[in-house]
Amino acid sequence: MAKRKAKKTISTGTRRKSPAKPARSTGTATKIKRLDSELVQLLQQRADLVLESARRGGQLALGPTTPDGEDETLRRLANKSRGPMPARSVSAVLREVAGGCRALIRAPRVAFPGPPFGFGHLAAMQHFGRSAECVPVDGVAAVFDEVHRKQSDFGLVPLESSTDGHLADACDTLLRNELKICGKVTLCVRHALLSKCPRAEVREVYGVPTALSQCRNWLAKHLNFARPIEVTSTSTACQLAGGKPGAAAVAGREAGICFNLEVLAEDIEDNAANTARFAVVGDQLPPRTKNDRAALLFQLEHRPGALADAVAVLKRNKINLTWIESLPIAGPDRAALFFVEIEGHEADKRLCRKLASLQRKTLRMELLGSYPE
Repeated sequence: MAKRKAKKTISTGTRRKSPAKPARSTGTATKIKRLDSELVQLLQQRADLVLESARRGGQLALGPTTPDGEDETLRRLANKSRGPMPARSVSAVLREVAGGCRALIRAPRVAFPGPPFGFGHLAAMQHFGRSAECVPVDGVAAVFDEVHRKQSDFGLVPLESSTDGHLADACDTLLRNELKICGKVTLCVRHALLSKCPRAEVREVYGVPTALSQCRNWLAKHLNFARPIEVTSTSTACQLAGGKPGAAAVAGREAGICFNLEVLAEDIEDNAANTARFAVVGDQLPPRTKNDRAALLFQLEHRPGALADAVAVLKRNKINLTWIESLPIAGPDRAALFFVEIEGHEADKRLCRKLASLQRKTLRMELLGSYPE
């Protein structure tokens, strides 16, 4: 009887335990596949509607436009969503979908300064989506030239970085062109350690000077046995990491995907709040939203209280100042030049009347453009 009881206990336990977990796992995988299939069908339906609108001569057939207006609608949808996926992730997915549909008509061509997979390239992909045609050019002036000559639909120029300070002075070029700031991109700078070899085998770490500088402490703590080597571009760093034994690169995850590199470590930057701001320049004015910004450039006399008088005008007219930065100016008069960002849109007539009061306090004032925040 003891043998029969033992036999019964073993067989009963096996019968209860073995099928339970695989059954739940299989059911979940089936549901995910079904949802993925439905998502693909919905994506194609959206693409069909975009093409149908283009064939009928709708607004979508007018050519590439700044995605800010459409992004505002997508952001509202993302913020209304409820679930474990954060609104930022939902918004990023929707932006890629919208960009892919726009590319069915004509992908926007965007010029940016610097090499591929640098900060400018990453900011362009973040704002316009990966379906946009991103074109690297040599410097800020070349970006404006590309857009001015209609070789590119938009340009991306750096304004400011929280780690490296002022990156470029694009304001002088804006004043000499008819182009306007029609968008702003805030890029969260994230670096990864990329290679094809295990982390313990890394002996050389390649990267552009800015990237290596922003990860200096992490590299010293976790890879003190590896030698950091500066190169001229992120692409060069990734190529060396992919073809040289014991080599790794400091770059963004996107560069690792392009060069087929493994991510050995993520978010290795020393400053987690590191950001870079870029301006989108073009000849289009984005429509008004409920959360817009306008960029100004004004010149003041070099005298005590000149800036205080100008800011007092903004306060008196209840104009919220969101960003101000002093810029160097050439010449013997030593006048002060300021780049200013305020809440509002240049199409708002009430705001324009208020800015007229500010203009009377300045030697010169130029409206550089408006864009959604």
